[in-house]
Amino acid sequence: MFGIGFPEFAVLAIIALLVFGPDKLPDVARQAGRMVRTLRDLAQTARSQVADELGEEFRDLDLRDLNPRTLVQKHLLDDIEADEQKPGHRPLKDGERPPIDPEAT
Repeated sequence: MFGIGFPEFAVLAIIALLVFGPDKLPDVARQAGRMVRTLRDLAQTARSQVADELGEEFRDLDLRDLNPRTLVQKHLLDDIEADEQKPGHRPLKDGERPPIDPEAT
């Protein structure tokens, strides 16, 4: 979910057990779950309010597309991958020189 594997999760669980103790750990976990649920609800409410305020023309706007990294990947890198998948395009072998187009120079 957050890019945390089993070893990292185990270390976090041991640290939480040492910091909070076995008596308070269930209550802390319950409070953390409530907090995550509340934050998700707040984010969903904010998304729906933004969509309502912007109107119908922005109804299908995905807020992740506003992230600069996603924007570059979607509009620049996808075009490069599409060019590489065109028929007749193949990667060069080791030591192979690229073809030269005399009309392009």
